[in-house]
Amino acid sequence: MPANATRPAVTGVDTAGLCQHCGEPLPAQPHTLELDGRRQAFCCHGCAAAAEWIAGSDLGSYYRLRSASAGRVGDDLPDLAVWDRADVQAEHSREVEGGREITLLTDGMRCAACAWLINRALAREPGVVECGANAVTGRIRITWDPARTALSAPLQRLAMLGYRPYLAGSEALERQRANERRRWLLRLGVAGLGTLQAMMMAEALYLDFNNTMQVPTRDFFRWLTFLLSTPVVFYSGWLFLSGAARELRQRQLGMDTLIASSTLLAYFASLLETIRGGPHVWYDAAVMFVFFLLIARMLEQRARNVASAQVDALARARPAFATRERADGQREAVPLAALAVDDVACVAAGEAVPADGVLLGGDDDEAWFEEALLTGESAPVRKRAGAPVYAGTTCRERPARLRVTCTGTATRLSQLVRLVEQAQAHRPALARLADRIGSRFVLTLVPVALAVFAWWWHHDASRALEVTLALLVISCPCALSLAVPAALAAAHGALARTGLLALRPDALDTLARATDVVFDKTGTLSDGRPALADVQVLETGLSRDEALAVAAALERDSGHPLAAAFAHVDAGNLAVTRVEAVPGHGIHGIVQGRAWRLGRADFAAGRDDDGALWLGDGHHASARFLLEERARADADAALAALRAQGLRLHLASGDGEAAVRRMAATLALDAVHARQSPEDKLALVRRLQAEGRVVAMIGDGLNDAPVLAGADVSIAMCDGASLAHRAADLVTTGGSLLRIPAAVRLARGTGRIIRQNLAWAAGYNLLALPLAAAGLVTPWLAALGMAASSLVVTLNALRLARMAPATASPTSPQPEAAR
Repeated sequence: MPANATRPAVTGVDTAGLCQHCGEPLPAQPHTLELDGRRQAFCCHGCAAAAEWIAGSDLGSYYRLRSASAGRVGDDLPDLAVWDRADVQAEHSREVEGGREITLLTDGMRCAACAWLINRALAREPGVVECGANAVTGRIRITWDPARTALSAPLQRLAMLGYRPYLAGSEALERQRANERRRWLLRLGVAGLGTLQAMMMAEALYLDFNNTMQVPTRDFFRWLTFLLSTPVVFYSGWLFLSGAARELRQRQLGMDTLIASSTLLAYFASLLETIRGGPHVWYDAAVMFVFFLLIARMLEQRARNVASAQVDALARARPAFATRERADGQREAVPLAALAVDDVACVAAGEAVPADGVLLGGDDDEAWFEEALLTGESAPVRKRAGAPVYAGTTCRERPARLRVTCTGTATRLSQLVRLVEQAQAHRPALARLADRIGSRFVLTLVPVALAVFAWWWHHDASRALEVTLALLVISCPCALSLAVPAALAAAHGALARTGLLALRPDALDTLARATDVVFDKTGTLSDGRPALADVQVLETGLSRDEALAVAAALERDSGHPLAAAFAHVDAGNLAVTRVEAVPGHGIHGIVQGRAWRLGRADFAAGRDDDGALWLGDGHHASARFLLEERARADADAALAALRAQGLRLHLASGDGEAAVRRMAATLALDAVHARQSPEDKLALVRRLQAEGRVVAMIGDGLNDAPVLAGADVSIAMCDGASLAHRAADLVTTGGSLLRIPAAVRLARGTGRIIRQNLAWAAGYNLLALPLAAAGLVTPWLAALGMAASSLVVTLNALRLARMAPATASPTSPQPEAAR
């Protein structure tokens, strides 16, 4: 086929003015190239080079076959030499016949034509033994001979075509996940095929209404059904058999014990009847039981995977390699583990940040970062030099440099991964109660089943075993056991996508019952950026600049939100010692040998508090600072949403009456409390609780920790003190207050779904058990009913996965550095 590099035929897209290779808009002066007798335009030299190579390699059909554009190549190809390191290949590739094999990810493979191009392009590279690209999963499997080529060579070809390679994770972990998926699918496939065939055999036996089928023919069908059922029961059903053995070793009866008992009873009773030529066999019930339960388990796993999606996304967010700037100004690609604190990391546009750090550059330098995965903010955030940058966020528009401050498990990304995993591992009291009910139900069912068997044996012995089997199968408490865990798994996944993480087992349940919400002011309802409005010097011999310098020196390492008001003040080389924060009052310390206090008037200056910030020695005033705070941009909308949900809103702040009243006036709060020490805030919560109210506390500061711990349920803002996080039940991953009403809505929805599930499970068992005991249900119909009950519960729980709204608004507040 002749080379062809014409305009990309992307379905439904007008490609006029777009790059012929990647489909990006063309710059004012595009790169042009003569290909196939036509002058064509490209957005960059990289895309032009890729198109020229495709045409020269006789692979131009790619442009006619594709349904989506390739990724933009760019002018600077990445340095892929780090892929040749022995330690990298040892962890992420494996020995195979003919060389080594590695699985990669790429975000540029968007259609089948991309996979076609990758397979043919890499097949032409010397030393590549085999290549398999999957456009659905975005994975590329490459087998290469290390004796003939370095891995970086074919990867350089990939990058040159616009498919930048990324590690797909640990090779061992990838194989483990793939094997687990294959085992599940194989179990389900064997169960489905065996059930279908067994039902066909059973149908032939059921349709013999007049008993005209000859005994040898009947026995032949039965033995065939036995052969079909055996792998279903002992291979596909091994999950339940091994689970029952584990429960018996732990001396407790659970759902797996009942499932295994019912399945084995149907199987071996059928085998006995087959051997002795009895009137009935129940192979169909055994295989249907296993098949439908496997489907229910896979759906339950699906619900848990929805919750785990946030963990997987966070875990994949951090890149495997980083570009480090050496002391001589040269750059080198290194594994992420080689990064250390104070290293300078370079992040290209479109790449993920490898570690937490501080953005470098001049005063006019800025960069945009996409933080949706960590904070839920949908729009990229603009940051200037000196602003914090977090691992896992994506650099947009232009490259950036940062000085590394945290690596590995110390990064905010790693901490969020741990928090999500802890949230999913919780066993709330409601879940434990459902487990106990299920276990006692199984224990109670045993004597009931024996009584039913005895009654039927006395009145109609031929149906005794069939009725008992149907009773055991239809009353299996699968739906009851799934009712709470499935809902909580889906809820925690939705909660994480909303931008909150639950740190306590019963946080969602308590939040759903909340009647009152108590807010802190500074850093919670306010934007956390107090501005210095005025300075009044009251001590003779003390200048305005000296007063500011002392205050800045005291606040420098306090971590208090008010420290931002003095961030622009140069404290010089003032010697500061013995600095200590007094929660609810201020801070004190020694500056240049003199004891100073900064805080409330009664604490710092021995005066009545007037809402200003005072500097003094505890008895005499030296200076007075007037600060101004603004409400968060989304505070009014968030409070309106909470009020619409029927919640009473309170403001409790340690600031003076005037400042608190100004904030309350703009937000229309129900109750306002100023000059509140930590003890006062806790007393307020206790008073509300004494009235029978369920109190939710929202704060972020160090002095909020006692009341966060004392409230019925508490939420700590993401940028608050670490002690507040440890005391809270939930913590936000971003600054938007709109997450709070979203969390309340989700918590109430979770409670509603759990009640629906429990009601359905209880109602089903109350209805099904007497019907089965009366002999009105056959074993195969019982298996179908039990599976349908579990399916209803799981699908109802999955509705919670759609309750995670977009919480970031276009006007949501951003950090100071982002403005």
